[in-house]
Amino acid sequence: MNPHLAKLHPYPFEKLRQLFAGVTPNPSLREIKLSIGEPQHPTPGFIKEALTANLGGLANYPSTQGNPPLRRSIAAWIERRFGVDLNPETQILPVNGSREALFSFAQTVIDPTRGYTPLVVCPNPFYQIYEGAAYLAGAEPRFLNTLPANGFTFDLDALSEDEWKRVQLLYICSPGNPTGKVLSLADWKRLFDYADRYDFVIAADECYSEIYFDEGVPPLGALTAAQQLGRSDFARLVVFSSLSKRSNVPGMRSGFVAGNAEVMKNYLLYRTYHGSAMGPAVQAASVVAWEDEAHVAENRSLYRAKFDAVTPLVAEVLDTALPDAGFYLWARTPIADTDFARRLYAEYNVVVLPGSFLARESGGVNPGANFVRIALVAPLEQCLEAAERIRQFASSLSQ
Repeated sequence: MNPHLAKLHPYPFEKLRQLFAGVTPNPSLREIKLSIGEPQHPTPGFIKEALTANLGGLANYPSTQGNPPLRRSIAAWIERRFGVDLNPETQILPVNGSREALFSFAQTVIDPTRGYTPLVVCPNPFYQIYEGAAYLAGAEPRFLNTLPANGFTFDLDALSEDEWKRVQLLYICSPGNPTGKVLSLADWKRLFDYADRYDFVIAADECYSEIYFDEGVPPLGALTAAQQLGRSDFARLVVFSSLSKRSNVPGMRSGFVAGNAEVMKNYLLYRTYHGSAMGPAVQAASVVAWEDEAHVAENRSLYRAKFDAVTPLVAEVLDTALPDAGFYLWARTPIADTDFARRLYAEYNVVVLPGSFLARESGGVNPGANFVRIALVAPLEQCLEAAERIRQFASSLSQ
């Protein structure tokens, strides 16, 4: 067996299952699950119709590169959303959701022949795929803590000069999971400067980019930042996006990778052997999804209503605030996050995710400890009911 498999931690939801083992939740209350970032808003009917109308494509092998209409629709969306003009032939690649692409991308980038163990940098807390991708590519992860004290920004000085010289890949998530932090142009400039100085690739995970609160101020994207900073070739940069949260189709597994043409050329070569081409029916449904914005604006309005209603209730008893974007509340707990989550489940039948499960100890601290991630993905009524239960539970802890 691949010895790197032994380095993988149990996934956060397996840790949650173990944490809840033997717990019988309050039977008088229905379960409300706010632990997993799975969109629960209805899938738009026109996407489902496009999917079923194109089932004839099951008789054909799909192309790894995706068909031209899909690449063109993605390029058009990128131009509308980010003001960036990409070549759909050389700079865009459809993928089966951002998760598998974020993982497989490390196999393309990591070079184990340089005489040292490569490093992969990622935020901490983080999406666990980044760590697994690093280990399975033969690299070691390095974690940069994102804490309230520094506005959830990277402390790039946490790594030594020798460590930065070994970095080959840096994952960044903006808007962030779980903090909702959106990087500024100054943040991007500093990351690009480091990438140039130490010659590593930036993998920008933007799967939450379309869940934000002010229709007039969408989150700054990595491609836009690069263009504004004069990096029109998008050197050392690729972005990962997905329809899952934007269009409420997590089961469709559809997204894209886009950026620097030379990096994309090598990633396409890898994927040609990887064997993960998107099915023709999914491609057809993806085209209509990327071409429509009305359903995305409506989706944002649903999240906005939930955050407006829920955030003040939770903030009465836990240290939390409206994030920059995304659909998570990142809330500080008055007791250990694992105890808080376990007791909340047992006494009030609300499921949230302990923040320590999303992070690793680095610099002597686990930056997720004493936080819980609350995913406001359930309908408004359920989110409000869960918020009231959280308020009651947290209030009882101070009595």
